[in-house]
Amino acid sequence: MGTKAMEAVTASSEELVRTLLARLGEDPEREGLVRTPERFVRSMQHLTSGYKADLEGILRGALFTVEYDEMVIVRDIELFSLCEHHLLPFYGRCHVAYLPKGKVLGLSKIPRLVDAFARRLQVQERLTMQIAETIQTWIEPEGVGVVVEARHLCMMMRGVEKQHSSAVTSHMLGQFRSCAETRNEFLNLIRSNGKS
Repeated sequence: MGTKAMEAVTASSEELVRTLLARLGEDPEREGLVRTPERFVRSMQHLTSGYKADLEGILRGALFTVEYDEMVIVRDIELFSLCEHHLLPFYGRCHVAYLPKGKVLGLSKIPRLVDAFARRLQVQERLTMQIAETIQTWIEPEGVGVVVEARHLCMMMRGVEKQHSSAVTSHMLGQFRSCAETRNEFLNLIRSNGKS
């Protein structure tokens, strides 16, 4: 999309936000709200930037041939996303593990991959699957395990209003699904929180 077309889309989006503010009973021209449409549109563009993420660009340059066959875990990856049902945030931690089969992925690429899928309108279950299946496709390991723990503002601020509840989802592929010992090792390591 060209610059002029992008500017037109942004202006149109800002006008929609002004209309929404007015329909909520607010005055979009009052001091505190006059720039809110612009800020909101920029915020949404950032929070949904994962749609434009170049997965190939993230992953292709970070595959390394290594003879290592023990579990690789990146734990406690912070994530922020938007619930597609209410457009309210959910946030939490993601834990990713895989069993290499001749190839490893640069460690910093795993959090980037998490962000690429989290920065979209999401449901936690799909987010968990997308992370696991992308790693499985790209490096073809013996298995992948992903666990996401998150708090959803759509449950905390509205609806059931349960401020201390969290949702935990997992997606296990390969040996993480078929071998209880591998799965349990992963789950025990992410539960340990660095304690020996």
